[in-house]
Amino acid sequence: MLPSNARLRHRDDFTAVLRHGRRTTSPPLVIHVLPPNSPTDRSVGTRVGFVISAKVAGAAQRNRLRRRLRHICVDLLGELPPGTRLVVRALPGAAELGFAELAGIVRRCSRRVATG
Repeated sequence: MLPSNARLRHRDDFTAVLRHGRRTTSPPLVIHVLPPNSPTDRSVGTRVGFVISAKVAGAAQRNRLRRRLRHICVDLLGELPPGTRLVVRALPGAAELGFAELAGIVRRCSRRVATG
């Protein structure tokens, strides 16, 4: 389970990551990463947030997708440098993917954007 102190919760945090972070896309997901030591960084630990709109699926499917993404991101917390902020935005079609497919996409995209 993703610790509560590792979650992005405030609108300003999401806005900073979306505006100033790097982005990569893999058809059902868009990953935004704001590296540590950026001018807008206020956090000490790695933090993760999710954006899943009603266009993705119904409420139950969106919640299942959010739980899956949280579980996947627990492993990423140790791989990313402290202070990194990550936002995972789901696009329509993401709810139909299996856990293994989602995990592969999230890991591949987060590494690509964190190193590049």
